[in-house]
Amino acid sequence: HVQLVESGGGLVQAGGSLRLSCAASGSIFSINRMGWYRQAPGKQRELVATITSSASTIYADSVKGRFTISRDNGKNTVYLQMNSLKPEDTSVYYCNAEIKLTRWSYGGDYWGQGTQVTVSS
Repeated sequence: HVQLVESGGGLVQAGGSLRLSCAASGSIFSINRMGWYRQAPGKQRELVATITSSASTIYADSVKGRFTISRDNGKNTVYLQMNSLKPEDTSVYYCNAEIKLTRWSYGGDYWGQGTQVTVSS
């Protein structure tokens, strides 16, 4: 049984910073891609940033230069450092990971429960 547990959300003023963390636990053989998505009320879930096991990253244009994704492979943990936050960054942020349970299995898609980030103007 695999779990992704997020932490670090909260309320912050515009221009402030937050750091999100997401730890994967359970019977895990390996994790390829880890990432963060977000979903605001009435909107579709959208990509924020992803990072592979070799540290290749992808960012949404809206967060480039402000957010930084990183990971600790030894701890199966991914982080999202969010600086210069804007009110439009307000969303529920979801952790996502592509996880192999055994050497021979395909990678499965796993999601955290979400953490609320609210940026006040």
